[in-house]
Amino acid sequence: MKQSKLFTRTLKEEPKDETSFNAKVLIRAGFIDKLAAGIYTFLPLGLRVHQKICQIIREEINAIGGQEILMPALTPKDNWDITGRWENFDALFKLSGHDLKQYALGATHEEIVTPTVGKHIFSYKDLSVAVYQIQTKFRNEKRAKAGLIRGREFSMKDLYSFHGDEEALNQYYKIAQKAYFKIFQRLGLLDITYLTYASGGDFSKYSHEFQTVADSGEDTIYICDACKIAINREIIEECSVCPNCGNQELTERRAIEVGNIFKLGTRFSKPFNLKYLDDQGQEQAVVMGCYGIGPSRLMGTIVEVSHDAKGIIWPGEIAPFKVHLLSLKEDDEAEKIYKDLSLAGIETLYDDRSDVSAGEKFSDADLIGCPYRVVVSAKSLKEGGVEVKQRSGHNLENIRINRLVEYFSKK
Repeated sequence: MKQSKLFTRTLKEEPKDETSFNAKVLIRAGFIDKLAAGIYTFLPLGLRVHQKICQIIREEINAIGGQEILMPALTPKDNWDITGRWENFDALFKLSGHDLKQYALGATHEEIVTPTVGKHIFSYKDLSVAVYQIQTKFRNEKRAKAGLIRGREFSMKDLYSFHGDEEALNQYYKIAQKAYFKIFQRLGLLDITYLTYASGGDFSKYSHEFQTVADSGEDTIYICDACKIAINREIIEECSVCPNCGNQELTERRAIEVGNIFKLGTRFSKPFNLKYLDDQGQEQAVVMGCYGIGPSRLMGTIVEVSHDAKGIIWPGEIAPFKVHLLSLKEDDEAEKIYKDLSLAGIETLYDDRSDVSAGEKFSDADLIGCPYRVVVSAKSLKEGGVEVKQRSGHNLENIRINRLVEYFSKK
């Protein structure tokens, strides 16, 4: 991508109407645009990052047997009445159609996925099953002020599993936990993300959240350093020691919830009469699990924890481009390098702008945060190559032009 063709521009100053760091810097760097509180447009750079996050999630969920579907965002009131959540789910956006029927914009999809899967499950031979989607969700948040972390419209991967009994659910639940940690590892969040005990609400005694430590986090967690799990403050009174090892020395930290998983049991299968015939020919209620993770929230979280005073520092797998190539009045040589890197499949953002100073190019490169910056200048060419700097480091290397493809292919 040539930066001169990118229709978006970086801003010299932060937007005045944002309080969260992730929104400020993502808007300033040209990744997103604010339409209203908690509602954002993903611009070309931001969409590239979002799509890469979704692909990582997709690959890891496919690896544990998840089958991808796509359910409607517009959901009929009747389904919510069956579970009793039309009246008591206070975050629902509700609307009426010309058919005089009422609908809700999907805030979650248990009410839709349960009867859908129920049309295809009849006996124990059909279980276990896991289906998921990556889709836009809508919630009528009272406080949409944390940028991509707490939006009124946001993306969500919701996985639902269906089993013949609690034992099968428990087995898959552990498999899903491991898959989540693989996702966080690929996103560069593994070392600061904790499996966190939280209230199970209507579903069970406990649920589990995945909380990423961040000073800007809205949640407070208590970390057991002995076994690397945590407890959400909401349940600390009833569980004041580590539920895994009994350790009483817990460390208080602020954190951002980046995922959650629930054992739903028969909470939704019973209202929808989702049953199967066991190997004895007896009817049994299907047991369910639910596993959520938000790609847009993850994007905001990564910005909150991976940045410096100059801008964003993207992890390699989700950066909009691997290389940010800057030409300092050496366009002919830079153009050749751009073509070579592109032909080799190395994603490159080429700052070919002729009306921008060198200082602005350096500033924009730091703000946008691609993993590597390559500078083509008279000085670097005189020294025999181009200047390469890793965004997360300080060292400069002069790499010969004929070695650039090999250099980045190994990174």
